[in-house]
Amino acid sequence: MSAADTTTPAKVPPPRQAPPPDVPDAPRRTRTSGGASTPWLLLAPCLLILALVMGYPLVRLVTLSFQKFGQSQLWGFQPAESVGFDNFSKILGDSEFWTVVVRTIVFAGGAVVFTMVVGMLIALLLQRVSGWVKTLINIVLVASWGMPIIVATTVFKWLFDSDYGVFNALLSKLPGVDMIGHNWFASGPQGLAVIMLLVVWGAVPFVVIALSAGLTQVPKELEEAARLDGAGAWGVFRYVTLPILKPIVVMLTTLSVIWDMGVFPQVFVMRNGHPEAEFQVLNTYSYDRAFVVNDYAQGSAIALLTVLLLLGVVAVYMRQMLKIGEVE
Repeated sequence: MSAADTTTPAKVPPPRQAPPPDVPDAPRRTRTSGGASTPWLLLAPCLLILALVMGYPLVRLVTLSFQKFGQSQLWGFQPAESVGFDNFSKILGDSEFWTVVVRTIVFAGGAVVFTMVVGMLIALLLQRVSGWVKTLINIVLVASWGMPIIVATTVFKWLFDSDYGVFNALLSKLPGVDMIGHNWFASGPQGLAVIMLLVVWGAVPFVVIALSAGLTQVPKELEEAARLDGAGAWGVFRYVTLPILKPIVVMLTTLSVIWDMGVFPQVFVMRNGHPEAEFQVLNTYSYDRAFVVNDYAQGSAIALLTVLLLLGVVAVYMRQMLKIGEVE
């Protein structure tokens, strides 16, 4: 027997197994306090204020539009009578009402187009000036935007005055032009053009500030790539800048339509509280029917029709914004 056969073999320890990998804990569901009711609770104060400020006037407006309500009913000599849709049928059958509607749409459309074009041009020019010039122009824009409407209207009345107007004096310095003593409010179109300038002057600062903020979000790389591809200034604006600014342009255009359709103090103050027939827009026309003719029911019906017309504009705006959201 050899020594190898008599030697006891050494015991080899078993291999150590690697520890199992750590299993991540299952995600724990966090319970939110309040759930879906929390947003409504946060919005409740705002909704309550809107209901108090706008709810009752709107309900009262709708109620009056379906009644016969004049001075006798206002002073309590006679009760208010329900007349159904008689007020609406009289208004819709009146040719003067449709003339006012067309005049209001033309006035608002011209003011909106002029505002957006001028605002876009100024916003684009602000991107190409030095810092101190941009700051100075922004200060001027904010100052003009913050000026009260009554003050701005008084300034424009002085600028276009027939006897002492600065605008007539400046135009008369042109060769072959004599505008001394010219009355801009002798005809409706000229007078409304002056009022349109007043509306545009007050609306342009907001448009410029909003578009300037939007232009800062346009990537410079896209504009440079378009220029390298041979696009000119108009091509870069049309195919690069304008598509990026489309949501802002749609929003500003819709807001401008709503504001310009609701013009009242500019026309009322410019015509010394008594707008002539050629200067009537929907708001002043509703005011005259209610407080000059003392037919509060028809005035309310005209105001309600104006609200419905503006709701159509809001519907178009919402549709455009939904389309933009789907594309994005």
